[in-house]
Amino acid sequence: MNIVITGGSKGLGKAMAEKFAAAGNDLFLCARNEQTLHETQLLLQAKFPQIQVRVKKTDLTNMQELSEFADWCLSYGPPDILIHNAGSFVRGNVHDEPEGNMENMMQVNFYSAYHLTRRLLPSMIHAGSGHIFNMCSVASLKAYQNGGSYSISKFALLGFTYNLREELKSKNIKVTAIIPGAVYTDSWKESGLDKARFMQDKDIAEMVFAASQLSPSACVEEIIIRPQLGDI
Repeated sequence: MNIVITGGSKGLGKAMAEKFAAAGNDLFLCARNEQTLHETQLLLQAKFPQIQVRVKKTDLTNMQELSEFADWCLSYGPPDILIHNAGSFVRGNVHDEPEGNMENMMQVNFYSAYHLTRRLLPSMIHAGSGHIFNMCSVASLKAYQNGGSYSISKFALLGFTYNLREELKSKNIKVTAIIPGAVYTDSWKESGLDKARFMQDKDIAEMVFAASQLSPSACVEEIIIRPQLGDI
């Protein structure tokens, strides 16, 4: 199968890429950092030589680059699984966060998924199959201090996911919202908190992969997963 993962060079994206690669799937990864993207490509290709790991440097907030990435993916056929993992976080409240933060958070966390879906979805509908995963957040469910525009953008992504689910039921395309709490990735490594307090990126990868393996008659609509001790 063809697995498309945005933000696929590190963290959750890399963990999900490795999980799907281990199961024999071909990967199509994008990220803004070309160096880490190619490092991930070399690592996964060496570890799983039986598959194809294809990468393309892409800034999904740039509509031309987004369209080029979509066309590139489609040149190999419709995606079987599309994982919108690209995202960004800037701390701040609505009243004091940096000017332009809302626009940036919406571009990265919501519009990238919205526009890429719109470009890839017709091929998936034509094929009559597929599965879309949107990387939401517990911040999609409940506002919190210093969440600001990040939380608002994740609320938007969850709403988008709900709409897609309703629209695509009859098209035989599944849609799943991934709603994780704190995972020990780069954004948390400088927090000073004990690593054991967080979930691991492989925890999320395992859940996403499991949801993708169900029969055609079953769809996991939401995956809500938090650290054992609760939100941070």
